[in-house]
Amino acid sequence: MEKQKANILKFKEMKQQGKKITMVTAYDFAMMSQVDKSDIDMILVGDSAAMTMMGYEGTVQINLDTMLVFCQAVANAGKHTFLVGDMPFMTYEISTEQAMTNAGRIIREGRMDAVKLEGGERMADTVTAIVRAGIPVMGHIGLTPQSAAQLGGFNVQGKKLQDAKQIVKDALALEKAGAFAIVLEAIPSPVAKIITESVQVPTIGIGAGNKCDGQVLVIHDLLGLFDRFIPKFVKRYANLGADMQKALNTYSAEVREGIFPDKEHSFTMPQDLVQQLTAELQEEGIL
Repeated sequence: MEKQKANILKFKEMKQQGKKITMVTAYDFAMMSQVDKSDIDMILVGDSAAMTMMGYEGTVQINLDTMLVFCQAVANAGKHTFLVGDMPFMTYEISTEQAMTNAGRIIREGRMDAVKLEGGERMADTVTAIVRAGIPVMGHIGLTPQSAAQLGGFNVQGKKLQDAKQIVKDALALEKAGAFAIVLEAIPSPVAKIITESVQVPTIGIGAGNKCDGQVLVIHDLLGLFDRFIPKFVKRYANLGADMQKALNTYSAEVREGIFPDKEHSFTMPQDLVQQLTAELQEEGIL
């Protein structure tokens, strides 16, 4: 049976029925083509592309125009998967008008089904404005990579009482503002459990334990394609990086040894034509 694309009503229904939501990142046509054939419910064209696709140390360097290129590539392949596009750093913080304009570009030009932005109570009014414009919004609280410098780095959030309370307040504010789902990143599992039980919209965990309504991982981490660092919450389900290196080294060796290309991977022509071609080229003084 062909995979059916879900929507925000389906995700809320899955939460109510206790069915887990699965989500990964994707940034290009080739990778998304494989995700679209899988059982994954939802993908995020994340600003993590700044790190996984562009080699930066963090996420703040990527701009909206670059994000739109990644979104378009994913949309070309993602016909059966719900698509969420990340709003890059400083594309929604200045004003609600700026946020609505840029969210609209991600939906219209990037062909995404929804947008994601970071921040809790402080971004509630912005979320409300974007939702009122008809654009579904996914919230993101806990460790918010765009403000990692302000948080002291890529560290677990909510370990102290007041910090945990604020994260719960952030989740409630996002739900009230109209967010259809909330990403909970790098927070203690008990805090994620409290939030998941307190809101009516799905929670998507990444480093937040198994009590969330769903999980998301960066696809390069999941497949073993990014080894600059491996967060504690990442589980590798494949080691494609090592497989790629092996394949590339085998190809390189076969080329150097004259093994590839062989007859199977080459084109030919009748021998009499080869002889005639050679004779005519010699006759005309070309050879």
